[in-house]
Amino acid sequence: MNKTLKQIAEQLNAPRTVKNKKTTEVEVVTQVPKVQLIYAFNGTGKTRLSREFKQLVAPKGNGEGEETISPREKILYYNAFTEDLFYWDNDLEEDAAPRLKIQPNTYTDWLLTLLKDLGQDANIVKYFQHFANDKLTPHFSEDYAEVTFTLERGDDKGTEPLKISKGEESNFIWSVFYTLLDQVITILNVAEPENRESRQFEQLEYVFIDDPVSSLDENHLIELAVNLAGLIKSSKSNLKFIITTHSPLFYNVLYNELNSKACYLLERFEDGTFALLDKHGDSNKSFSYHLYLKQTLEKAIAENTVQKYHFTLLRNLYEKTASFLGYPKWSELLPGDKQAYLNRIIQFTSHSTLSNEAVAEPSDPEKKTVGFLLNHLVSNYGFWQQEEQNG
Repeated sequence: MNKTLKQIAEQLNAPRTVKNKKTTEVEVVTQVPKVQLIYAFNGTGKTRLSREFKQLVAPKGNGEGEETISPREKILYYNAFTEDLFYWDNDLEEDAAPRLKIQPNTYTDWLLTLLKDLGQDANIVKYFQHFANDKLTPHFSEDYAEVTFTLERGDDKGTEPLKISKGEESNFIWSVFYTLLDQVITILNVAEPENRESRQFEQLEYVFIDDPVSSLDENHLIELAVNLAGLIKSSKSNLKFIITTHSPLFYNVLYNELNSKACYLLERFEDGTFALLDKHGDSNKSFSYHLYLKQTLEKAIAENTVQKYHFTLLRNLYEKTASFLGYPKWSELLPGDKQAYLNRIIQFTSHSTLSNEAVAEPSDPEKKTVGFLLNHLVSNYGFWQQEEQNG
């Protein structure tokens, strides 16, 4: 039955019924799953869902005389509205340095006060520089109301304050949120509340993260997903996480990195209603994702930008095609010396490709291998032409 977004939010906040893998008996989970991972196309309503969920978990004002809990005490969220709280003051009339200002409200006041009290400035800078530019340095004002950015030149002096790109701005805002989330999890992992560095997170129930990946290239997207999954797995408290994304690659990495999760596809219908469908498996098994992978590889080959992770995408295509055509092993689809090509692909698709290690750029012959194997798959198996005609 189709639902409103409010009803979808209620579904996410409800205990799940699952089958016991050992006995196949049905048992009722008494708690909401630790992680709920949602894939949805852009424009489906992910951001609106995050707002509905926040209102459900911590509604504003329950009436005069009733004790209310601030939303920030119950749920920590990152979405498009979070980014809107940061805006530029270019001050063109006075020709002053451009500054990224932080809109004051209860959420940002609380957020930045905590970061200041916990002394996390350096960690924000470090995390931001890793995903942006190690010479691009943010500087918080004393009252944490604004940020300026300079480009370091290798000496004691940097450039005059400059305006960063929209992508760099998004990376910075995510760095602020991620740094706080790291602190929240670390603090709540201390079992005895009286021993915690801060007591302000003790009523926190949920972390809702909506698409933090729009400004990242695919290498950094993979790394961010691995880092986020590692942080979630380190959480020992009852904190629960909901993550929504339109990126199949981001979804796949989280799916494979997180052990305990519930996975969904969010669909929107023409009448404005929605459905949250249970999905089992990564997007290669659950969604029409293979054509996206094929197009991504073709683009990288055409632009000579093949990287290590493209071997993973190529392997996904071979696995999906082999499964569809009934081959017991995907390596049977490889041309010529199958073992040699298999070894080459395995070399680039080990788990280390999703770690924090530096990703070495493949050599020219290795890049050509990706093009050759993709062309072999497309040219020799009619499944692809059939899928494209039906699509």
